[in-house]
Amino acid sequence: METTIEARGLKKIFKLSAKQRKLERTDTRMKTAVNGLSFTVQAGEIYGLLGPNGAGKTTTLRMLAALVKPDEGDAFIEGASIVSDPMKVRATVGFLTSELRLEETFSPDYLFDFFSELRHVEPAARDVRKRALFERFGIDRFAQTKMADLSTGMKQKASLAVSLVHDPGVIIFDEPTNGLDVITAKTVTDFLMELKGQGKTILLSTHIFSLVEKVCDRAGVIIGGRMAAEGTISELSGERSLEDAFFDLYAQTVGEAS
Repeated sequence: METTIEARGLKKIFKLSAKQRKLERTDTRMKTAVNGLSFTVQAGEIYGLLGPNGAGKTTTLRMLAALVKPDEGDAFIEGASIVSDPMKVRATVGFLTSELRLEETFSPDYLFDFFSELRHVEPAARDVRKRALFERFGIDRFAQTKMADLSTGMKQKASLAVSLVHDPGVIIFDEPTNGLDVITAKTVTDFLMELKGQGKTILLSTHIFSLVEKVCDRAGVIIGGRMAAEGTISELSGERSLEDAFFDLYAQTVGEAS
């Protein structure tokens, strides 16, 4: 099977501000968010990065989307290097994070057109894609409504649609169902499976075990910026639930590090 995403020894170190050091109760001025992370994602599969808050999942995805440059290592998205060819990587992937905040004075319709132009999508193709995505998520009824006046769920749906304006083959989602009500979360989850059915390669991060169990072909468990375990869901969980297996692994990993 063809490898679409390949991470090789990714490392990222951040300088902590005084406020961050106070929040984390540490005197250390530097924090290693990701430490020598390597893994691959095959074409057409959904791969999940599972881990607690602060494990390095978001930093990893931002590096893979060529939004943050690694301090060490490299990664390749459909053969393009995030270090030496970040522009090609950005043109290849669709990236969605729960922290994405679209400008609230504009409507979903305007924002879809705006980002389509940035992505060099032809107007005819843009209109067809917008109609399909807006109808799929029920955005069509709110197409001219300001983002500020939309519900949290509808804002997430609009953000999802905007991230896919250029019909990317590789899609990176950071906590795609975080903070959503159960109805909207199910809509997003079902759509992930539809994208897989279209042959898309999907990498997502989450701390929700049920999401990993439902949609992921394989997953990697990140703890403290390192890959603690990797495999299919059955390989990771064995005879236990994925949640129980994760907490056993977490206790073992943290115990060994202390």
